[in-house]
Amino acid sequence: MVEFSTILGYIAVVGAIVFGISYGDNGFDFTMLQNFFSMSSIFITVGGTIFALLASFPFESFKRIPSHLKTVLKKDGKDPYEYIEIITDLSKEARKRGLLALEDRALSFKDEFLKESVLLIVDAIEPDKLKIWFGQKLDNIRRRNDAERSLYDRGATFGPAFGMIGTLIGLVNMLKSLNLEDGPELLGLNMSVALITTFYGSLLANCFFIPMSNKLEIAQEKEMLFKEMIVEGVISIKEGENPKYIQEKLLNFLEERELKNRKERPERRSRRFRIGFRNKADETDEIL
Repeated sequence: MVEFSTILGYIAVVGAIVFGISYGDNGFDFTMLQNFFSMSSIFITVGGTIFALLASFPFESFKRIPSHLKTVLKKDGKDPYEYIEIITDLSKEARKRGLLALEDRALSFKDEFLKESVLLIVDAIEPDKLKIWFGQKLDNIRRRNDAERSLYDRGATFGPAFGMIGTLIGLVNMLKSLNLEDGPELLGLNMSVALITTFYGSLLANCFFIPMSNKLEIAQEKEMLFKEMIVEGVISIKEGENPKYIQEKLLNFLEERELKNRKERPERRSRRFRIGFRNKADETDEIL
C-alpha cells in the first residue's frame, strides 16, 4: 500500500513553488519558470552534492537508496496487535508443552527477527545472557539505521553549501566581466543567474534530503518498536511469566490513541499469514 502523505507532500511542495513563481498581479505567467532554469547551476549544485556524497560515503551506501525509497513510499502494513497475539499464544503453549514445542512454530514465521528470537529462547540460554545479546542486537540495528540516515543528513548540508559555492562563482564571473556602460539591466540579469544556485541548493535540501531522512527515521523507529516488543515478549516467555501479564505488558508499547482505536473496532479474525504464523492447534483464535 502506498504512503499517500509522502506523495501528496511532494506534489504540494512542487505546486506551491510553481504557484509562487508564476503567479503575479496579472494572474499566472508560466514563462516566469524559465527564469529559474540554469543548466550550469544545476550541475554545480546537484552534481557537486552527489560527488561530495560519493567522496564521503562508501558505494554500498548508495545501493541502499532504492530500498529507502521503497520504505518511504510504501505504507507499513504490520499490525502490532497481531504480534501481541502471537507472542501471547506462544507463551500459552510454552506453559503447556514447554519451550521446545515452540521450535516448529518459529520456523513458520516470515519475520526473520521474530523467528530468530523465538529459536534463541528454545535453547538453554539464561535470561540475563539473552538480555545482553538482544541489547547488543538492537544497539547495532540502531547504529546501522543512524548510518543509513546520515547519507541524507549530509546531503542536506552539502546542497545549500554547493548552492552558495555556485552563487559565489556566478558573482565572481559577473564582477570580472562587469561593464557599467551596459546599464543596470544586464547587471540585474547576471545577478539573478548567480543567485539561482542558492535556490537549487535550498530546494535540494528541503524538498528531498530532509524529508527523506525524517520519513526514514519514522519508519525505522516503528520497526524498532516491533523488535523491542518481540524482545520483551520472548524474554518474558523464557522467564515463564503469566501469558495475561505478558499481553498487558506488550500493550504498554502502544500509544493511548492506538489502544482507544483498537477498543472501538469490532472483533475480527486474525490473519496470521501476514507474518507467517500458523497455529496448528488452533487456527481460529481471535486477536487478544
